[in-house]
Amino acid sequence: MEIKHVGVFCAASDQLDAAYYTMARAFGRWLGERKLTLVYGGADSGLMECVAEGVEAAGGRTVGVVPRILESRRRVSRHVDELVKCEDLNDRKAIMLERSDILIALPGGIGTLDEVFTVMAAHSIGYHRKRVVLFALDGFWDGLEAVLEEMDRRRFINVPLNRYLSVARSWEELEEVFR
Repeated sequence: MEIKHVGVFCAASDQLDAAYYTMARAFGRWLGERKLTLVYGGADSGLMECVAEGVEAAGGRTVGVVPRILESRRRVSRHVDELVKCEDLNDRKAIMLERSDILIALPGGIGTLDEVFTVMAAHSIGYHRKRVVLFALDGFWDGLEAVLEEMDRRRFINVPLNRYLSVARSWEELEEVFR
């Protein structure tokens, strides 16, 4: 399947080390330069905003999937080309999954984990065939990867992880996932 729409899960926090914001903008530029459409949470904060800024700077396109509560608080990014309004976080995940060909997790918190696990669980029981990629240049996802591998080794995961999960620790490894 050709990848045209990339769902991105990531932190909405404005209290991270500066290196994460720099990486998120670079990732956004990487998407935009490849003419890939960003499908994301559409918020005006954290890594979400930085990815969208990077996409916009590279001439790319963004689709922001924004729950009603964020819209009512006027927390929608100004970098959204197409605004998709939704009811709540569950709707957001479903719409992002539907509109994306692949889903990438940049560093994030509880919300990002929820999104990653929802997509992986849906794949494991056959709702879709889309991959999840954990992307971190600094080993951010190493602990989660170790837990998942242990679950897989002990057979708590019914479908082998390598069918739907990739980990990219460099730009080169990220390129490989898209080939």
